[in-house]
Amino acid sequence: MTISKKIEGMMERSSWIRRMFDEGAKLKKTLGEDKIFDFTLGNPTGEPPARVSGELCKLACDNLPGTHRYMPNAGLPEVREQVAAHLAHESGLPFGAGNVIMTVGAGGALNVIIKALCDPGDEIVILAPYFAEYLFYADNHQAAVKVAQTDEKFQPVIGEIEKAIGPKTRIVLLNSPNNPTGAVYPAQTIQEISRLLDGKSAANGRPIYLVMDEPYRKLTYDDVAVPNVFKLSNRAIVATSHSKDLNLPGERIGYIAIHPGIEGAAKVFDAMTLANRILGFVNAPALFQRLVGGMQDVSPDMTVYAANRKILVDGLEAAGYEITPPDGGFYIFAKSPIADDIRFVDMLKKRNVLTVPGAGFGRAGHFRIAYCCFSEQCEKALPGFAAAAAEAKGLG
Repeated sequence: MTISKKIEGMMERSSWIRRMFDEGAKLKKTLGEDKIFDFTLGNPTGEPPARVSGELCKLACDNLPGTHRYMPNAGLPEVREQVAAHLAHESGLPFGAGNVIMTVGAGGALNVIIKALCDPGDEIVILAPYFAEYLFYADNHQAAVKVAQTDEKFQPVIGEIEKAIGPKTRIVLLNSPNNPTGAVYPAQTIQEISRLLDGKSAANGRPIYLVMDEPYRKLTYDDVAVPNVFKLSNRAIVATSHSKDLNLPGERIGYIAIHPGIEGAAKVFDAMTLANRILGFVNAPALFQRLVGGMQDVSPDMTVYAANRKILVDGLEAAGYEITPPDGGFYIFAKSPIADDIRFVDMLKKRNVLTVPGAGFGRAGHFRIAYCCFSEQCEKALPGFAAAAAEAKGLG
């Protein structure tokens, strides 16, 4: 055995997203990029906003002494102050640099949060459909995962969350706008979850934290607003990144924000700062910390995403697919025309249309389409979607 048994097992169960993406890369080499319609990975094809690119060039040419030296593990104080000022403006709460930790993306942020808050055997409640890496993040820190199912519109069901919470629950992890469904959780629902956690925390004799994973927060449609969780729960912690809202996925830059009124806020901050260091992240990259600090008010251009959403929703519905149109993000989580979503994804692949089966997100019988691509790809893929649906209908 050349590698650990545990990692070998994880490799077998590894993310469907990456698996399908890798298959797509092979097909593109064989058939050509223009013949493959790849909707597997949430990897925006758009470039960063002009303001971002301009500031990056300026920073790269800045030769001020100390620009590339070590820094506090929580991140550059002046950048954390900039992020905190934005959070304070949005929430009306007294955020300061001591409530913000700059991280290596949202994935780094979530690992830091779990490491700092969970003892081995503690439990994290997640909602299905879920981002598949949550399972691995929890395992990294010997935490267990409890899954609560959402309803047919992918909205949280309070009773299901309550059933999943037990004496070892430490975190309830929500992702809104959601990957893979695009669902946005309304303020009333988050308030109900917050009240539930208040009661369960009192019963357990220790806090249960409401952790929000929010990299798609600024990506919404039709005037849908994402509630500010800090206004709704004083036990809230946010993990986010600028991968999607600034089109910087390869830079892996994000942050943790801790509610100023959270129990033991200073201790929570210190624990996460330590976790950031000992997990090997140490601190987020200095150049991109300086870049995003001043970009907190920049909003993404949703024009292409909105166009792609319309092309696919209209086209798929015309082909007979059952769809809940996404309110945010750039994913459609469509119902598979046959119960076996893995088989159906293979039927799509035969038409050179690459998607990800719902089984990889904890909700079989569906498949995910990531439409952060050029609109031409969405248009050209519609015949393949229609042909696969027709084949599936013939199987019935």
